[in-house]
Amino acid sequence: METLLRRCRVQNQLLRECMAECLGVYVMILFGCGSVAQVVTTGERKGQYLSINLGFALGTSFGVFVSRGVSGAHLNPAVSLSLCVLGRHPWTKFPFYLVSQVLGAFLAAATVSLQYHEAIRSFGGGELQVTGATATAGIFATYPADYLSLWGGVADQVIGTAALLVCVLALGDSRNSPAPAGLEPVLVGAAVLVIGVSMGSNSGYAINPARDIGPRLFTYFTGWGVEVFQAGGGWWWVPLVATFVGALLGTLIYELFIEVHHPDSPAELRAARGQGVPAGRTKKDLELEGVEPVQA
Repeated sequence: METLLRRCRVQNQLLRECMAECLGVYVMILFGCGSVAQVVTTGERKGQYLSINLGFALGTSFGVFVSRGVSGAHLNPAVSLSLCVLGRHPWTKFPFYLVSQVLGAFLAAATVSLQYHEAIRSFGGGELQVTGATATAGIFATYPADYLSLWGGVADQVIGTAALLVCVLALGDSRNSPAPAGLEPVLVGAAVLVIGVSMGSNSGYAINPARDIGPRLFTYFTGWGVEVFQAGGGWWWVPLVATFVGALLGTLIYELFIEVHHPDSPAELRAARGQGVPAGRTKKDLELEGVEPVQA
């Protein structure tokens, strides 16, 4: 068995990372959309809104555990974009990560549909409905509440995704108060949970382009039809576009409010003081003022 598994080993690093992103997103959406399917098809007799929040939160945590050591566990094209903008992830990998993340979400939706096929058919009276009392398309992708305008939905997704990026960047900021080693996935899941319980009622808190477009494409191809792109006044582009905008906004907020103001690291400060820089100042400070440090 070990010999057979060794023959399956992939040598290409990018391919390994893409496989990890695909599986990580798959796990996240499997538990997230699976929890929605259970709540919807049982008429909330076996779960309620909070169980959906917990499904996505814990699904995110386990998705991060699955992929973190290989790909960094972005699990979200908006996160990948922000890391590219910050220079922490190569732009050349971005399209490969994006496709892998969407594929993982698509495959997870297919799995949930297979597992709940009979329940979905029974709940919908044999029909696959996008809207109405027996709608089941919302098991897979997000749709706006009846009162929500299109631009209200844009604001909703921008704010929610910005909040996610602020939390994610804070958890990974070694010069702030980073998450304890090993607890990062749990706390990322907690961030998803708190966004869900505080911002989920408007449109289901997609906060992730892949989480929405992958399952939406699945429903389009498997019986729900073109209405999945027409419902909600053409809602489909909002969780696809506004989440990217929100991620960049959240990144900018964290950078401007927190990260750019960090002092130099202790090692840098010690090195600077060893070169005759006064305590409380850095070599860079003196260089900006045109003052040459005094050599010890």
